[in-house]
Amino acid sequence: MKLVKATERDITLIQDLAKKSWENAYAEILSDQQVKYMLETMYSKEEIIEHLKNPNYHYDLIWDENKNSFDGFMGYEHNYEIETTKLHRIYLIPESKGKGFGKEAILFLARQALETGDKRIILNVNKYNSAINFYKSLGFSIYGEGVFDIGNNFFMDDYLMELIIHHKGG
Repeated sequence: MKLVKATERDITLIQDLAKKSWENAYAEILSDQQVKYMLETMYSKEEIIEHLKNPNYHYDLIWDENKNSFDGFMGYEHNYEIETTKLHRIYLIPESKGKGFGKEAILFLARQALETGDKRIILNVNKYNSAINFYKSLGFSIYGEGVFDIGNNFFMDDYLMELIIHHKGG
């Protein structure tokens, strides 16, 4: 697995990967209408361009060297809060789950966060998403919860999770 920094040229790829992973990840959790609405708003070309204009916001594509294909991505923002990186999104297509790509991406993110001076990573995860167990296995813990109005009479019912990261050797 290799991480490749995404640019505006990769917006269609990001949208396609989001759609493939969301259809699997949220099929049992959210209505088709909510998934469609969220993909159209959170992954619109305009929204992703705004993210890419922010010097603290990064998209990395997850490249499977064995298959020679992009199998996922993550979007994260350093200095989201004081000494905090926010993992806004990390998704893998269903065929790539269980290969260690998610864990490798999170370990990469922890190193990147430390390099910018951040000491923790936070994320929101749907309360019914099995990814909670994945995050817990990497040391994340739940520190809160929230219901967020995302418009169009749709809501996100999430746990707030955090990972405190430490410099190696101290």
